[in-house]
Amino acid sequence: PYYMTFFSTADRLEVGGVPFTIAGDKPTRREALVYYRRVVRHFDLDVHQYEAVEAVEGVRGDFTVRTRRKDGTPGLYRAATVVVATGSFHEPNYLGVPGEELEKVRHYYREPYPYFDQDVVVVGGGNSAVESTLELFRTGARVTLVHFADGLDSGVKPWVLPDIRNRLEKGDVAVRWRTRVHEIRPDSVVLRHVEGDETEVIPNDWVLAMTGWRPDPALLRSLGVAIDAETGVPSHDPETMETDVAGVYVAGVLAAGNDANKIFIENGREHGERIVGALMRESAPAVAGSD
Repeated sequence: PYYMTFFSTADRLEVGGVPFTIAGDKPTRREALVYYRRVVRHFDLDVHQYEAVEAVEGVRGDFTVRTRRKDGTPGLYRAATVVVATGSFHEPNYLGVPGEELEKVRHYYREPYPYFDQDVVVVGGGNSAVESTLELFRTGARVTLVHFADGLDSGVKPWVLPDIRNRLEKGDVAVRWRTRVHEIRPDSVVLRHVEGDETEVIPNDWVLAMTGWRPDPALLRSLGVAIDAETGVPSHDPETMETDVAGVYVAGVLAAGNDANKIFIENGREHGERIVGALMRESAPAVAGSD
């Protein structure tokens, strides 16, 4: 979301020893974007924006990376090693219900203003669902929170819990615990309790499915990296982040597979140091007399 505040403190988001100074207690999305641009300039990083990687081929010590620039021209790069850090925002966790293809359904939330004076169903019980619900309520939307569990997820940011709990207790935000969306219609939503056939139809203009996203394993698979069929976790050594294909590394939330809650910025930032450390150990000259 445009106005997001991070869970972590600024020092836990720092990279490369570059200080991250902020105005408040927790950094905002805007402050983070300014900071990471400063990191790029500080280290003079060679960043190629709007250039998509189409294929990676080769073996350790001799990889070829084929890309496509935004003007349509191809790019080609050679590398001894490859680090794949493509994140988890490839495909949403779909609800899998009739009507999900309707234009009124969103799997990504940016800001509340388009939903003023609208009937909105927010699906989920995590941070994205809670924060979007609160913003929507304050902007004048009529919100119903729908979650299959009997309460909010344990990982919800502690400073927003009192606010959302108050809104739910006062009835400012309607809630349906242990309930799933059964069907989405142009002007309504059919809800169904998880423990039976009982359904409820409520008026609805928009559905925000804050149910998380999953990564795209296609590039790793094309390189021969084994992907766990159940968890989506790529086979890798957590000490070095090298996969089961020599010279191919993973970094960031991609290493967690389908569970994006295991790895986030403040522990994912450690992956770079592990990878660089492994590469430096490999390239270090042998010491006479050592095994």
